[in-house]
Amino acid sequence: MSNTVHSLTADGNARIQVGNNIYATENRCLADLRITDPRLDKKRIEQTKGGMLANVHRCMLANDDFQRWRHDRQSRLMWIRGDAGKGKTMLLCGIIDELSQSTDRHLVSYFFCQGTDARLNNAVAVLRGLLYMLVRQQPCLVSHVRKRYDVAGKQLFEDVNAWTALCEIFDDMLHDVNLLPTFLIVDALDECESQGPQLLDWIVSNNTTSAPVKWIVASRNSPDIQEQLLLAGNVTLLSLELNATFVNAAVELYIRDKVRLLALKKGYDEALNTAVQRYLMANASGTFLWVALVCQNLERARTSSTLKLLVSSPPGLDSLYASMMQQVLNTPDTEDKNMCMRILAVAATVYRPVTLEELKALVGLDNVESLKDIVWLCGSFLAIREQTIYLVHQSVKDFFSKNASAFIFPCGTSAVHWKLFCTSLQIMESLRRDVYGLGNPGVSIEDVGQPEPDPLAPARYSCLYWVDHLDDAMVDEIVTSDRDLERDDRVYDFLSNKYLYWLEALSLIRGMPQGMVAMTKLQTLLETSNRPRVVDLVRDASRFTMSFGWAIGNAPLQAYASALVFCPRSSITRKMFARETPDWVVANPTTAIAESWRSACMATFEGHHDIVNSLAFFADGQRLLSASSDGTIKMWDPTTSYCLATLQGSGGWVNSVAVSPGGQLLAGAQYDGIVKIWDAAKSHTCLVALEGHDDSVTSVAFSPDGQRLASASDDKTIRIWDITNSHKCLGVLRGHGHWVRSVAFSPDGLRLASASSDKTVRIWDATMGYCLTTLHGHGDAVLAVAFSPNNQRLASASSCMTVKIWDATTGDCLATLDHDCAVSSVAFSPDGQRLASASGLGIKVWDATTGLCLKTLRGHGASVRSVAFSPEGRRIASASDDRTVKIWDPTVNHSPAAQDGHVAAVSDVILSPDRTRAVSASNDGVIKIWDTATGQCLTLEGHGGWISSMALSPDMQRLASASWDRDVKVWDAKTGRHLMTIDADCRIFSLRFDETGTRLLTDAGTLDLGQSRPSLQSGEPESPRPPEPAPSLSLLAYQYQGYHFSADRAWIKFKGQNLLWLPSEYRAHMSVVGGSTAVLTYGWGRILILRFPREAPT
Repeated sequence: MSNTVHSLTADGNARIQVGNNIYATENRCLADLRITDPRLDKKRIEQTKGGMLANVHRCMLANDDFQRWRHDRQSRLMWIRGDAGKGKTMLLCGIIDELSQSTDRHLVSYFFCQGTDARLNNAVAVLRGLLYMLVRQQPCLVSHVRKRYDVAGKQLFEDVNAWTALCEIFDDMLHDVNLLPTFLIVDALDECESQGPQLLDWIVSNNTTSAPVKWIVASRNSPDIQEQLLLAGNVTLLSLELNATFVNAAVELYIRDKVRLLALKKGYDEALNTAVQRYLMANASGTFLWVALVCQNLERARTSSTLKLLVSSPPGLDSLYASMMQQVLNTPDTEDKNMCMRILAVAATVYRPVTLEELKALVGLDNVESLKDIVWLCGSFLAIREQTIYLVHQSVKDFFSKNASAFIFPCGTSAVHWKLFCTSLQIMESLRRDVYGLGNPGVSIEDVGQPEPDPLAPARYSCLYWVDHLDDAMVDEIVTSDRDLERDDRVYDFLSNKYLYWLEALSLIRGMPQGMVAMTKLQTLLETSNRPRVVDLVRDASRFTMSFGWAIGNAPLQAYASALVFCPRSSITRKMFARETPDWVVANPTTAIAESWRSACMATFEGHHDIVNSLAFFADGQRLLSASSDGTIKMWDPTTSYCLATLQGSGGWVNSVAVSPGGQLLAGAQYDGIVKIWDAAKSHTCLVALEGHDDSVTSVAFSPDGQRLASASDDKTIRIWDITNSHKCLGVLRGHGHWVRSVAFSPDGLRLASASSDKTVRIWDATMGYCLTTLHGHGDAVLAVAFSPNNQRLASASSCMTVKIWDATTGDCLATLDHDCAVSSVAFSPDGQRLASASGLGIKVWDATTGLCLKTLRGHGASVRSVAFSPEGRRIASASDDRTVKIWDPTVNHSPAAQDGHVAAVSDVILSPDRTRAVSASNDGVIKIWDTATGQCLTLEGHGGWISSMALSPDMQRLASASWDRDVKVWDAKTGRHLMTIDADCRIFSLRFDETGTRLLTDAGTLDLGQSRPSLQSGEPESPRPPEPAPSLSLLAYQYQGYHFSADRAWIKFKGQNLLWLPSEYRAHMSVVGGSTAVLTYGWGRILILRFPREAPT
């Protein structure tokens, strides 16, 4: 076999790929993991604080406690503690340098928490930073990240379960046999404001593992941290206060070097040099930060003013800060002084350090140079590094709050938040359509680079945080009422004029998930407003984001394409941005697009690659599980529609999923007969595999006390498992004569109900395991059962197209609810007043007492497999064969708008050669001929069954149709008049006209339409033409011409490029594209015709 790679060429836009672009994926994984580069943070901190001298930190490294930690294998964790400014961070920088320069082969990973930066003051950021550095130093470790990243993508690091997922990745990495000896260092643990205690608990737990890892954590003196660390045992404590001798010696060395540098730069004579050094040594009190700040002030002053400035620098950080603040207040120019106060207030209030471009916009200055001049007047409170403004230390922010609020926050912090909110909206007035000049409406965010200069540079912070500032501005009850009207007006003006441009900008800065959360927060904030137009607009905009946020996040310009094309016709957002609706696509009939959001579908979750079989909400309603035939269980955030985690099974299809009442455990029923139990907190950790069934497991259910698990199987049995300790099978329930399809515990845990293909429901004693009663009445397999919350009723769903409600005690049938096709799932609402059933393409919601159908929810593109109410009862989740999960609002009163679609599901669709007409057929034998320009249709009725094939004559004057009723009919394609019926004597599955239009060529033979009584002619049946011989070229690159569907039918493309994203409900496989016309079949017999220009849309 030859290993030679020959040269390949491709014409036009065709592309040839050899091999897998594994490095591109790996680089993208690292880029998404990187929230910061701790190496650059270290460099910035050292520059900001004046640098760390080698002889200074070596003074501390000679400490016995440090040496014991470094060399004693049993000493795994060291805590360096000290008050603000004592040099903890710079000491760690020295330790990092010392360890990194060692000749031993090991890894050094570190992270600097920063309380003033919301990106770097949380536990998730710490783990991301540590992981990033480990992978950069030992690349083979990336496999532990890729294992989950390749499934979940960037959301792995950002969603609500990021902490859990990262802990698992870290645990796997630390137990990798190839891991080199590792030092992990975390600075300013007290500034980890989000999940700090969890982070410390996790560090402590890792202190007891056998992994070759040593930890250093540093923080201010904190009783809470001390209490947590005392529980760990064997923790080395290095207190800078208790080691004052070492600290003072190090500070003296630091002072000598700083004064030496000052003398060189400022031209001090020997007397001045000595005076400065003596003053610093006398007043430093072992505080590096105090020395650094005083020296920084001296560096900024004239040499002649050195002694005056020196003696005005009192000992102690707070006293020094007060002196520095007085200098700012003494700024002679009132305008400059006020701007200083404003800049300091912004720097102390923003959720992350802002760039000079962002700060310039937030404080209203004209140019960056003017801003730098004002920042210089702010003294040593601020530092500029790499075009970003930082507070020099967390203690500065503390000082502003405790001792200088009268100057920095004269009207309170809420007033600063309000100003930042208002200013942010003003900044975002610059947002516009296609701000990066992408052009192509389908371009992927992965292919978008940041232009230089970046037109979004001044607005990036505002785009992400304007709602957060509004939220914090409204906490002051005294001023809230005064701000309500202005708030409403400002929000209304922004959403009505800039909303779509903001969504595009969010996508471009990779902030769509944060934007979706912001809209949910905004809706909550404004729910109490007494101005309906504002409330309605915010609700509409929030629904818009829920529906199209995922698409826009992946393709920014779909904000103006798919989102506006498929948005409900009465949507406020759609009407306000009608000017942005693309003119390169026309949708007909107009009624095919929903009239309003009152379709009840709130969101669609995409990500599974096969049928979704089962659903389960967590008890808090904040997470939702779905199980699929693609072999995975996915965990979703119902608010943002983003996938939080993916659990990979190993036994093929996952038929059912359940969550324990406390939310600690997950159970998955697998096709291979195994039940897997997962730790919900560590969602990638399978705790145990329960084996015992002899066939596929179809259903699982936890007992209400969370102590037992019931599993149903195609082996005709139910097994009860102990899931607390032994994980043993407690009992096997036998009695069904066929597959057991569903199992459910009663809310009191005393009974168990099972549904079977033997057409019965059985109720069992859940403790003793014997059958209490058998319920007969269904005419076909029973597919699902559910108890009412009060234990008194039981609902069962069957293939016989009914749901039955039973008295769970007596076994009497209380009601029968009829459907149009098999019912696959049933669920009671938490209050027991409503019942949801999944049947065909829809979900029906019933009054559980009267049996009255309250509403039917439609929107899936294939059969619905499972339904579940959320714990509060305000949402219904549904899983479907169309590979999606949908969230519905069951409280919406909605009757679908009438349209000229089919009553039954569409079975076939064809386009005329000139694309002026589309013909659709449905399972009930009805044919419709559509005018693709107007959306008007002719309805042809006469067949008695499913239409199996259709064809237009070459002159497009006649239409032939074959049906399951064995008839072939010929119609006038213009008027819809029936011309003839031919008894084919068999079922025809394929037909077409010959070139003359006088004969029909079918899979059963040829029909001569010129005969008075056409009948099948002798001869070979029509069969597909053999394929053309393959070209002799060894490799041929193909490219679609014109419009076509993507492989997953999620996009309409033009010459290989994405053009228009299709929501999941419009992706039926019966859809067809011809020329510049696309005919989409969706829902229950609905048709949508999309007409595009012949050439590339612009």
